[in-house]
Amino acid sequence: MSTAEEQNLSADGAAHLDTIFKQKKALRSVVKRDLKSLDPSLRSQQDEAIQRIVLDAPWFKASKRLCAYISCSALREVDTSQLLSHILQKPSTESDLQMRKKLYVPRVEDKNRNMRMLHISSIEEMIANSMNILEPAPVDAEGNDREDVLLADEPVDLLILPGLAFDKAGRRLGRGGGYYDTFLTRYQERAKERNWKQPLKIALSYSVQILDEGTIPLTPNDVLVDALVSPSGLIPISPAALEIFH
Repeated sequence: MSTAEEQNLSADGAAHLDTIFKQKKALRSVVKRDLKSLDPSLRSQQDEAIQRIVLDAPWFKASKRLCAYISCSALREVDTSQLLSHILQKPSTESDLQMRKKLYVPRVEDKNRNMRMLHISSIEEMIANSMNILEPAPVDAEGNDREDVLLADEPVDLLILPGLAFDKAGRRLGRGGGYYDTFLTRYQERAKERNWKQPLKIALSYSVQILDEGTIPLTPNDVLVDALVSPSGLIPISPAALEIFH
């Protein structure tokens, strides 16, 4: 292939990606509008239903280590407060202590898609960032660096993910920063290097966020989710999810 042909292919690829990014931007506007118009009482009911489904699920109860997002009401994300409270509640017995889950939550490091998942033991360890979104401080009360899940010696079982929209093929529309796709790719690579089982990727979604298949355009960097939890129930997508849920 000549240099000119390579340049043409490269230009075609860049133009195709640009078209996809424009399609995603337009779709984000539509979904944000729909979320904004969602009745607050209905949204609250759906928050409750989604979290109850997760809390009652055998795959959640069986998970020992997990990553989960801290919901932000201003962004109209599905609420995770009940999930976090359940995970972080102080154990009252030795049995509770042995069953306690290990939780990692996101901290955005910069504007270059770098996000870490850091271990916390209580919600009091969170601080508000410049956008008023709760994040873990990089060090604990004793001044020690928090454990980063990408450097941990044990695998996580479950990733609970946010998003603006999803479809039943597992496509996820984020907010455009690329933080979650970058993190998920890095974690999947680490799991593969360590010969760990890949964690289950579960996205939480209001009914209005679930779109028809093919609506969400896909780029090579987009990571698919294994399943959705909507107010009406669990939607398994990947073979791994189908195997676990059935």
